[in-house]
Amino acid sequence: MQTFASIAELKAFEGKEAGPSAWHEVTQAQVQLFADATGDHQWIHLDPERARRESPFGGPVAHGFLTLSLLPMLTSEITRFEGTKARINYGLDRVRFTGPVPVGARLRIRATLRAVSEETDGGVKVAWLVTFEIEGGARPVCVAETLAKLHF
Repeated sequence: MQTFASIAELKAFEGKEAGPSAWHEVTQAQVQLFADATGDHQWIHLDPERARRESPFGGPVAHGFLTLSLLPMLTSEITRFEGTKARINYGLDRVRFTGPVPVGARLRIRATLRAVSEETDGGVKVAWLVTFEIEGGARPVCVAETLAKLHF
């Protein structure tokens, strides 16, 4: 767990990696709940038998956006911000879904602090390069540059 209590601590960590998080299993129940929440009911996610027969992945896979939506949970395992008045999700600069996440697979993240820039309102904008790994996988399944604004 990497803890930050000041802008100076963030700046000192620039270019370094936090993590990895713990492994987290992606379940069919999560996939179903995500499909219901988003209206994305494609069979490749929700019909295990058909996915085993017809999918190029040999079974059901998680939605890419479900993988990305695990970011707050997984990030909270590798970073902590003490004394902040506000932490604001500022968005994403680039996201790539570079591989499938089969239902039942376990994911974790690593995050490299790419940039810390002071804002005119007294806060800072931080950019993290986050890599989602699948247990036993040879390459990442998602890579995203995330942005946040912090006020200490």
